[in-house]
Amino acid sequence: MSQLRLLPSWLGAQASRLLAAHGVQRFSWYSRSSGPPATFPSSKVGGGSSYMEEMYFAWLENPQSVHKSWDSFFRKASEEASYDPAQPRPLSVVPESRPAVLSRTKTSKLVEDHLAVQSLIRAYQIRGHHVAQLDPLGILDADLDSFVPSDLITTIDKLAFYDLREADLDKEFQLPTTTFIGGSENTLSLREIIRRLENTYCQHIGLEFMFINDVEQCQWIRQKFETPGVMQFSSEEKRTLLARLVRSMRFEDFLARKWSSEKRFGLEGCEVMIPALKTIIDKSSEMGIENVILGMPHRGRLNVLANVIRKDLEQIFCQFDPKLEAADEGSGDVKYHLGMYHERINRVTNRNITLSLVANPSHLEAVDPVVQGKTKAEQFYRGDAQGKKVMSILVHGDAAFAGQGVVYETFHLSDLPSYTTNGTVHVVVNNQVCYRRRGHNEMDEPMFTQPLMYKQIHRQVPVLKKYADKLIAEGTVTLQEFEEEIAKYDRICEEAFGRSKDKKILHIKHWLDSPWPGFFTVDGEPKSMTCPATGIPEDMLTHIGEVASSVPLEDFKIHTGLSRILRGRADMTRKKTVDWALAEYMAFGSLLKEGIHVRLSGQDVERGTFSHRHHVLHDQEVDRRTCVPMNHLWPHQAPYTVCNSSLSEYGVLGFELGYAMASPNALVLWEAQFGDFHNTAQCIIDQFISTGQAKWVRHNGVVLLLPHGMEGMGPEHSSARPERFLQMSNDDSDAYPAFTQDFEVRQLYDCNWIVVNCSTPASYFHVLRRQILLPFRKPLIIFTPKSLLRRPEAKSSFDQMLSGTSFQRVVPEDGAAAQAPGQVRRLIFCTGKVYYDLVKERSSQGLDEQVAITRLEQISPFPFDLIKREAEKYPGAELVWCQEEHKNMGYYDYISPRFMTILGRARPIWYVGRDPAAAPATGNRNTHLVSLKKFLDTAFNLQAFEGKTF
Repeated sequence: MSQLRLLPSWLGAQASRLLAAHGVQRFSWYSRSSGPPATFPSSKVGGGSSYMEEMYFAWLENPQSVHKSWDSFFRKASEEASYDPAQPRPLSVVPESRPAVLSRTKTSKLVEDHLAVQSLIRAYQIRGHHVAQLDPLGILDADLDSFVPSDLITTIDKLAFYDLREADLDKEFQLPTTTFIGGSENTLSLREIIRRLENTYCQHIGLEFMFINDVEQCQWIRQKFETPGVMQFSSEEKRTLLARLVRSMRFEDFLARKWSSEKRFGLEGCEVMIPALKTIIDKSSEMGIENVILGMPHRGRLNVLANVIRKDLEQIFCQFDPKLEAADEGSGDVKYHLGMYHERINRVTNRNITLSLVANPSHLEAVDPVVQGKTKAEQFYRGDAQGKKVMSILVHGDAAFAGQGVVYETFHLSDLPSYTTNGTVHVVVNNQVCYRRRGHNEMDEPMFTQPLMYKQIHRQVPVLKKYADKLIAEGTVTLQEFEEEIAKYDRICEEAFGRSKDKKILHIKHWLDSPWPGFFTVDGEPKSMTCPATGIPEDMLTHIGEVASSVPLEDFKIHTGLSRILRGRADMTRKKTVDWALAEYMAFGSLLKEGIHVRLSGQDVERGTFSHRHHVLHDQEVDRRTCVPMNHLWPHQAPYTVCNSSLSEYGVLGFELGYAMASPNALVLWEAQFGDFHNTAQCIIDQFISTGQAKWVRHNGVVLLLPHGMEGMGPEHSSARPERFLQMSNDDSDAYPAFTQDFEVRQLYDCNWIVVNCSTPASYFHVLRRQILLPFRKPLIIFTPKSLLRRPEAKSSFDQMLSGTSFQRVVPEDGAAAQAPGQVRRLIFCTGKVYYDLVKERSSQGLDEQVAITRLEQISPFPFDLIKREAEKYPGAELVWCQEEHKNMGYYDYISPRFMTILGRARPIWYVGRDPAAAPATGNRNTHLVSLKKFLDTAFNLQAFEGKTF
């Protein structure tokens, strides 16, 4: 019974807690007098202390009955507890069941105290940040509820939580392997343990990391922060930090003096961010990084441009001149949104480094995936699979970091093979650690809403003065040296300001974040204004078709259903025809032969949402064995990447946009699972894709593949919302163009993006190839088919894709109506899938000679020249626009004023299609078919518009 009474003390709450948390680890300690430590053996069963009790009782009865690790542990514990330094040490202590009870009290106290210290250390690692001194203003606690964990030793009486007393403070304790506070020492007094834990976890840096499941990562963090002396800087490091603080703070002071009424989103209150970023870059350069890509919000951006990227100060200062004329076309952007690209020597490492700050809109965090995509592309082109040469840094505001969903969308790309950048440094500007000296911006009056906080901020001593006073007091620098450093930087700013007055023209291209050396002329213009034919030789088409219908790897078993698909491709190749999937294969494959990297990304793109693509084959008998035939086309081809993304649109489209920024010699495509899913990525479309060139002189050739079509499948999954893209197209509906020889290419160059709805596989093939063969880059929006993927009539022959052929912006009527245009009573213009419905209905009504049907493959920029030619060809025909979308959607509002312009308003263009509606499509199959029949009847009712006024 006496033994049972001792066990609860020995195996108290701390032991239970520790055993439960560390059931598969080992715990060891030793006293200075006892030599090697007693090692607490691994326990792989639950029940912590009860299991230990069983082992202890069994050992007392017979030491041979337990595992040797338990025997060693209990021997050592008894030996340490019973050892008296005043008496000669016995040769051995082999406890018997009864005599051993005499040492049990000391043994239990020893075990309990060491377990308690282990728990104490862990408590600081888990919860020390709750009492860290993070508020520079002294008006808030680290937590809004002022929570102080009960297991942190903030007062002496809290030792009782661990059954420790003040008398234990000077006892030596063995340190576990999960802490580095001892440095080279294996034991420390309890007093010193607490002091070092407080210095690490409860000062001005809060560490919250113990939620990380990776033990190695936790150990890395512990080592970097707990090791004694790790936070001590050399005199040279302190002087460098001071000089960087001088530049950071005096830059803001200079702007405030010269342009006191200008918004600039200054860094006052967080000036230390500049030396922090520079130190990150210095260390990265030292470790072999050659290219750093940054993304950040507007706060502090000008300071980063000046003192991190090292942009010429006069180019920054001239941005404040309201009389400066813009040399570049487009809208331009405010100075605190612009980006920059700069190659320079890192002064600390004396190595070359390229720094790129990506331009971004006011939409906080939207730039995050763009930076990651650009980083991934730079790594890809350098063969930097491990991210040893290229890295990214993202700067966040605390509220945006927590509140904006795209942050999470970006994070969950981090471990996907075709998206990982092997890690990013995230710098969160925490307004509970830093503060805003001037509120949201320089025009803001924060006292309206935060009077007490800003009274305290106005009393706050700037960090530069605090740090300078500290270094002067300790003799690291003199007051004279400090003042000379300030005077030197002030002089640099004044001289740059003087030079900025000479600048009369603003060149946005000087702020380009992703230049493409050699692609444009020195002046940034296209090297030509022509586009070669996009067709390819027949033998190339045949070769690609053969590979697309085969399995290049031996002993690779594919699914029987896929075998039928490959046999179908082989049959089409023999017959010299292609469907949509094969046309896409031939476009990609031919570009790969020409050295153009192709990347296709999106949800389920490897197979294709409609199970039509199958660019990745899966072995049916070997798990995770795959084959990408596209990468087996040519001996020295460019690589093809096809990758299923996470279930994200905003993050993934931003990523692909960033990827396309890195090089013009790549075809980068993002495919929405269904066209309307792009609306969750609307921010990327509106702020980057549609406007990127106008704001930042940044060309980008990213391609959006958006499945679109009214097929009775309901309001979702039907419309890719073409009206939204057309509304944002910048071609003027009222300007009658001059039809010059280079009109087609010139029109593409002047537009902000290209919008197409292809009706044939050949058109799809040509527009993809044209995207690369153009002498410039524009975003390309393609409304792709669903049912047409397998419609027998929707196939093209090799003849339409051979050398010398090109993309047809308009496909004119080529049937009976075209042979006698004077007899045609109605000319129907349309785009996309509805063409096949119209052709079928025309044939059924026997109107092949009276009704002509012309397709617009390219909708924007509007093909004025070809539309004019078609309208003039049929002078006696009524002109009709027919679409399957509702009238307030689709294309009609875009094409109608442009038809009026090109026709001089002499002839109307009548609308045929579904009536206006709120939802894009019906969810009732019968309603869908009824409305289809209704507008098809109208389309071929030659008396439908008699007596009506346009």
